[in-house]
Amino acid sequence: MHSYALQFGAPEPGHDYRNRPTAFGIAFRDGLIACARVDRGAASYFDLPGGAVDGEETEQQALAREFREETGLAVQAGERFAEAAQYFVKSDGRAVNNLAGFFVVHITGHDPAAKCEDDHALAWLEPDRAVRELRHDAHAWAVAAWLRRR
Repeated sequence: MHSYALQFGAPEPGHDYRNRPTAFGIAFRDGLIACARVDRGAASYFDLPGGAVDGEETEQQALAREFREETGLAVQAGERFAEAAQYFVKSDGRAVNNLAGFFVVHITGHDPAAKCEDDHALAWLEPDRAVRELRHDAHAWAVAAWLRRR
């Protein structure tokens, strides 16, 4: 399996981490970045929209599906500008190492009814706030890397 030169997080003892191919995107409009606010009450957080590549999906297909499910935004993947891995333990207790491709995405539409993940909501953040508040260090790094290339 492909290993990524940039690894965030550290494995917690007692967990067996599974490599999980993922794709995340940066959608930029009116000076703001589309994020998914995940409702966990007082422990709510922001992620870049995206997630696991399922079955025979390409990264681009997974990215479009995940954006739609999490935010209702229809997107098309553009440039894959970065990759990084992130160790973490999911809320269901599964330990994963996300092998993430990061893409610039182009918004092609918005259908709030297409959003099917009830605990996710579309949130537009200023890029510097996104760098500070995104849950995963890999996501914050990707936003910073994207900003430096603009």
